[in-house]
Amino acid sequence: MRRAPRRIGLHAALWLAASAFLALPSAADRTDDLEALRAAIAESRERVAAFERDQRRVFEAIEALDRAAAALAAEVRRATRDVERARGEVAAVEAEALALTERLRATERAMSRRAVALYKAGDRAAMRMLFAADGLREFLSRSSALAQLLQRDGALLESHRSQSAQLADARARALQAAAASEAAAAALRGRESELAAERRAKTRVVASLKRDRTSERAALVELEKAARALEETLRSLRESSGGEEALPLGGPPFASLKQALPPPVDAPIARGFGRVVDREFFTETVRKGVEYDAPLGTTVRAVAPGTVRFAGWFRGFGRIVILDHGDSYFTVSGHLDATTVEVDDRVEGGATIGSVGETGSLAGPQLYFEIRRGGSALDPAQWLRPGDSG
Repeated sequence: MRRAPRRIGLHAALWLAASAFLALPSAADRTDDLEALRAAIAESRERVAAFERDQRRVFEAIEALDRAAAALAAEVRRATRDVERARGEVAAVEAEALALTERLRATERAMSRRAVALYKAGDRAAMRMLFAADGLREFLSRSSALAQLLQRDGALLESHRSQSAQLADARARALQAAAASEAAAAALRGRESELAAERRAKTRVVASLKRDRTSERAALVELEKAARALEETLRSLRESSGGEEALPLGGPPFASLKQALPPPVDAPIARGFGRVVDREFFTETVRKGVEYDAPLGTTVRAVAPGTVRFAGWFRGFGRIVILDHGDSYFTVSGHLDATTVEVDDRVEGGATIGSVGETGSLAGPQLYFEIRRGGSALDPAQWLRPGDSG
C-alpha cells in the first residue's frame, strides 16, 4: 500500500508529458512564439526578395535573415530539449515496465509453486486436515491456519491481476512516449532544415555582393550609416548617464586600465582599427573598432566592470552589447549570436555578456569590438594587455 501513491504520481507525470509533449508552459505562449517565428521567416523572405530585385538595402535583408535565424535557433534548442526529455521519459517508462515484468514473474513463480502444492495435496486435503484434529482447540487452530492460507492465496491472485494491469498500462504509456519522442525528433528536424535554409539565403546575399561591385559599394554606404547611427546612440547614452561612474565593484577608473585590459574573446585580432582601402576601387572607409575571428558560440566577456546600457539588435552590427564603464568610457561588442545580460545589469570584469555570432556580419562568425571615450573611437589594440592585441 505504501508504494501505490508513488506509482500513481509517476503515471500522472508521464501521461501529462506524453500527451502535451511539444507544449511550452502554456498553449497560448507556444502559439504566440510560433506566430512570431512565422512572421520573422516571412519578413526575411520578403527582405531577401526585395534585395534581389534592386540590390539595395543590404543590411535590411541581412538583419531580417539574422532575426529569423535567431528565432529558429531558439526553436532548435527548445526542440532539442524536448527530444532529450522525451527520450528520458521513454527510458523511465521502459525501466518501470521492466521492473513490473520482474515482479509479475516472481508472483507467477509463487503461484506456480502454490498450484503444485495444492495438486499434490489433493482436493480433499483441507477437509482431512480439519477432521484429523484432536479436540476443539486444535480444530479451531487448524481452521485459523487454513483461513490464513486461503487469504494469502487470494492476495497472490489479486497481486497478479494488479501487476498485469500495471504492466499493460506501462506498455501503453511506453508506446505513447515513444510516439511523442518521434514527434519531437521530427519537429527538431524541421526546425533544423528551416534554419539551414535561412543561413543558405544569407550566404546567397553575401555572395551576390561579391559578384556585384555596385551592390558592394552600396553595402559600404549602409555600413557607414550604421556606424553613424551607433555613434549617435553612444552620444545619447553618454548624455543620459551624465558620465556617471559605473563600476559595480568600485574598481579602478577605466583610464588607468590602458594596456591592462584582457581580450573580450579568446582569439587574436584579425582586422585592426583605422583606415580600410578597397584594393580594386580604392574607396576608403574607417573601421572604428577591431574584428576577432572566433568560432560560433565562443564566450564574449566584459573587459572591465560596467553597466549594460544597450543589449539587442542594431542594424549593421547584429546583436550588440554596450557597456558603460564610467567617465564617458564605453565598449561595444557586436555580431553576437546571443546576449546574456540586460539593460541596467551591472557586471564585473571578465563576466560573460554573450557569445560570438554572425548577426549583421558579411564575413561569417566574428566579434566586432569598440572602445569609445566621449565621441572618440579608441584603438582597442592600444588598451589590451601586451600579447593580447594580436
